[in-house]
Amino acid sequence: MLAVWAVFGVVAAAVLATYWRLPVAELYNVDEEGLARGAGRALVFLGYPTALVAIALLAVVADRLRSRPATAAAVVAALLCATVVWPGVVEQSDLDAKPVNALAGVGVLAAAVLTALALARGGLGEIRPFGGWDVARAVVAAVLVAGSLPWIAAELGFYLDGVPGLGALFLSGELRPEPGHPELTAVHLGHHHGMDGTLLALSALALSRTVPQLSARALRVAVTFYLSLMLAYGLANAVQDFWLEQLVKRGTTSLEIPSLIVPKASPAWAALVAAALLIHFAARRVGTGAAVPGAKGAA
Repeated sequence: MLAVWAVFGVVAAAVLATYWRLPVAELYNVDEEGLARGAGRALVFLGYPTALVAIALLAVVADRLRSRPATAAAVVAALLCATVVWPGVVEQSDLDAKPVNALAGVGVLAAAVLTALALARGGLGEIRPFGGWDVARAVVAAVLVAGSLPWIAAELGFYLDGVPGLGALFLSGELRPEPGHPELTAVHLGHHHGMDGTLLALSALALSRTVPQLSARALRVAVTFYLSLMLAYGLANAVQDFWLEQLVKRGTTSLEIPSLIVPKASPAWAALVAAALLIHFAARRVGTGAAVPGAKGAA
């Protein structure tokens, strides 16, 4: 859990710094200037995708604390985080912060405070040795990180063009104009929804290790389904963005995968939900491993 928080903290700091220091013309769908732009884009990031992961973290932390006040606080925080799914709260066409974005930000902050409280009161779960399905988790995570290298570079404010080996492997700073963006590069600088997808998928893989330690069967089932949906949604968005930027823009194919950021009644979203259900039932059938009795620590 602490590793998940650490990754999101690092990315939020990178978003703040990159959007603060780079000219607005080099970024995507933001209009504010300077520190206001950086702080605003970081706040939007705290809502999407951080708040979606925070909901899963809150379920685990509430189970660790096991007190009515903590459960009530976790429920309120989860509801605040869930505001990010309301239409118009986060819009790809306008990524400057709005006052409503603060609600999810408060929910994420509350989740962080509850996590710290659980850690102070005896840890976040039992330490589990690497093994079993962790090998599969590690392989999927490695593939995701490798495919995300252009987005990681863009997050830090540079292109991969000048990086030996990677510049030839990935499209990055080559001009690929779009309507309304005549100077748009193949991978624009700043944050990408493909990176959001990668973060969601990585978080689902990491947090799935905590499921066997949850005390109630109903909670294990609910968290397993939520993480399955997070994994399917994250993978779908990472693949869609990678396909567009590295294959379609390269001219390898003209076939585009439709956007899957916003839920809608469509064949693509039906396939995504079906994939989540398959992952859920597979995870329930094979299990996610057993906890190690008596080994306390930060899961």
